[in-house]
Amino acid sequence: MRVFVTGASGWIGRALVPELLEAGHQVAGLARSDASAEAVAKTGADVVRGDLDDLDTLRKAAADADGVVHLAFGHDFSRIEESIRVDAALVEALGEVLDGKVFVAASGTPVVPGKTVTEHDDPPAFGPVAGRADVARSVLKTAERGVRASVVRLPRSVHGEGDAHGLIARLIGLGREKGIAAYVGDGSQRWPAVHVADAAHLFRLALEQAPAGSVLHAVGDEGVAIREVAEAAGRRLGLPVTSVEAGELGFLGPILAIDQPASSAQTQALLGWQPTHPGLLDDLEKGYYG
Repeated sequence: MRVFVTGASGWIGRALVPELLEAGHQVAGLARSDASAEAVAKTGADVVRGDLDDLDTLRKAAADADGVVHLAFGHDFSRIEESIRVDAALVEALGEVLDGKVFVAASGTPVVPGKTVTEHDDPPAFGPVAGRADVARSVLKTAERGVRASVVRLPRSVHGEGDAHGLIARLIGLGREKGIAAYVGDGSQRWPAVHVADAAHLFRLALEQAPAGSVLHAVGDEGVAIREVAEAAGRRLGLPVTSVEAGELGFLGPILAIDQPASSAQTQALLGWQPTHPGLLDDLEKGYYG
């Protein structure tokens, strides 16, 4: 299969592209800079130069492929609404040329107060996250035109050696600045997590096997208590472990304050996917984050 991957030089893309190539697929990766183009080319994939709002280039790359894996997203949280607008236009453009092909897109696990969310739970219909959920629904709607479309929902932490920009890396970086390993409240709030290699493997399985309309969860750890994350970080960095008010941690504070566990049991049963790489606490203990 010839596969067009957006975000090919990003965190998950760097794990996915080699896996696709090793499985015998041909890969073309979107690159938005010279550095990204060089990184994609080094993997052995073809390079497609363009930006996320360069819709003509995106349409052509998708039309030339048998399937698309859409990973790219603007993660500047100060411009989240603009990022969602760009993503919605991109998904619409890709969907126009994928009839009879495969479309796999990344999204995020939702939050349902008081429960561990499953693949059947709907995201909230309010706030910025709702906009991204609408984009995911647009991806799945292309199945009505014969596209084998699926969505892979990612947890709050996609971790592993080399993670420099994920939420855990940002939390620990903020802790270094403040001189503490912080958590919010009593720290019992749980975050789902997955190793980047396990996430990449699920994207490949979705591309190859997922039935049209599938919602999949790339979740290894259903819920890691935020206090345990802080304690592991504190041990590695030699920092005191401290509870703080959510407002002291910027945009991360409100996220850390929410209990948001998620299950992948249905995904594992559907595709035979099994997370096999270390969990979040193991990666923290290995010192990948400091």
